[in-house]
Amino acid sequence: MKKVRIGISSCLLGDEVRFDGGHKRDAILIEAFAPQVEWVRVCPEVEVGMGVPREPVQLVKIDDDIRMIAVHTGIDHTDDMREWAARRVTALAQMDLRGYVLKKDSPSCGMEGVKVYGEADEPSRTGVGLFAAVLRDACPDLPIEEEARLSDPASRAAFLERVFAYDHQCEMARRHV
Repeated sequence: MKKVRIGISSCLLGDEVRFDGGHKRDAILIEAFAPQVEWVRVCPEVEVGMGVPREPVQLVKIDDDIRMIAVHTGIDHTDDMREWAARRVTALAQMDLRGYVLKKDSPSCGMEGVKVYGEADEPSRTGVGLFAAVLRDACPDLPIEEEARLSDPASRAAFLERVFAYDHQCEMARRHV
């Protein structure tokens, strides 16, 4: 069976790239997809130069913008992240990705419901990670999902179905060029 390329938040594969030097290896996801998938690892925070371990960041609403701010020092990583994300997504688009698995709740990779801090005491769950937003905007047809939803076997099967349908669509388009 042909393997398809799927981008993934590298912490989900067990890479120790999280702010605390840890990982979020998802054995069920890895094992379920292994026969059909070639993973393309991405860690936006490491690749943009934040290092491991690093100060955690969070999304903060400032005026009409959502910014990626370091929790303790207040360093604003927003512009660097957005510029890097645009370049990285362009490079990923050249790699024939057929899907993407993002890390839930991440200020860089969360697809939806990421905490956004502002003037209120409690953060709202209205954010999208900065990398995830660029990826989604640049590749609107690419099947994208968060790992948490893929813990359900039916959701995994549906995602893979979308991935292979997208692959078929891409192959058909390539033949007609």
